[in-house]
Amino acid sequence: MNSNAIKGYLFALIATIAFSNVYIFSKAAMNDFPLAQFGSLWYAVVAVSCLLFAIFNKKLGQLKQLSGKQIRILVTLGFLEIITTTLFFLSIYVIPDPSVTSFLGNMFPVMVMLGGIFILHERFGPIEIFGGFMALAGAFVISYSGGTTLETFFIKGTGIVFFNAIFATTATLVVKAHVKKLSPELLNLNRSVWLFLFSVIMFFVRDETFVFSGSAMKNTIIGAVLEFVAILTVYYSYQHIEASRSSIIQSLKGIFVLIGAYLFFETLPLTHQLIGGLITVAGVLIMALAQAGIFKIMQNPKQSKS
Repeated sequence: MNSNAIKGYLFALIATIAFSNVYIFSKAAMNDFPLAQFGSLWYAVVAVSCLLFAIFNKKLGQLKQLSGKQIRILVTLGFLEIITTTLFFLSIYVIPDPSVTSFLGNMFPVMVMLGGIFILHERFGPIEIFGGFMALAGAFVISYSGGTTLETFFIKGTGIVFFNAIFATTATLVVKAHVKKLSPELLNLNRSVWLFLFSVIMFFVRDETFVFSGSAMKNTIIGAVLEFVAILTVYYSYQHIEASRSSIIQSLKGIFVLIGAYLFFETLPLTHQLIGGLITVAGVLIMALAQAGIFKIMQNPKQSKS
């Protein structure tokens, strides 16, 4: 493995650990104050971080060169991010254990695969499809509450995660299909500004207070900085290794959230939720390994040497 690949995997690992802790610190912060109040402070920190980094890297000049189509795409992505991120944090707020939320979130790569097949006409092999079915099966096991009616069959918050995955998939497909020649810094800044503006509007609509407790501010600021770091290092990992190889590391996110939730909140999922969570991780890992071509290399070791 060359030094460039090592950097790529290291960035992917940093991103995975950082984003895993977003679940932990956002859950801790939302235990102390309402969602609108939380969002306004959280995305103020993220937006300022993105703006400063874009200025440092001299990427703001791209704003003058944007075409009408690119502006429309950025606006579309902004609205999609508002819906996706609101549902994301709402699911963390509603579901008691953040590791369960993280495991259920593995529906997202499966939906991206399905969207790629049916909308972008991408091709996926049988191993990737098998991994996708495993991830969905695991999500089904996690979300089962023991009830016998439609209202009680799934745990509270499952529907929120499901719709979050749908809108996140839509945003991903828009980026795949339309966004060209836009820097990660600009995409990140666009996302954070839209989310900050929406949070501020909701802050005043819900008539929230400007009073923040010390612990809530600490958890929010730490979590927001970690989100900024996570997104940034994911983009950096893509500069050194293929996205499919980066996703191999990212597929382990649920394990890190599980450890963090236990250390921070002293909570563990129920036995069937843990089993289902591990099934989803295995399914997503199989998908990532297949997309990276690892199984082909294992079947034809001579090709990897040539």
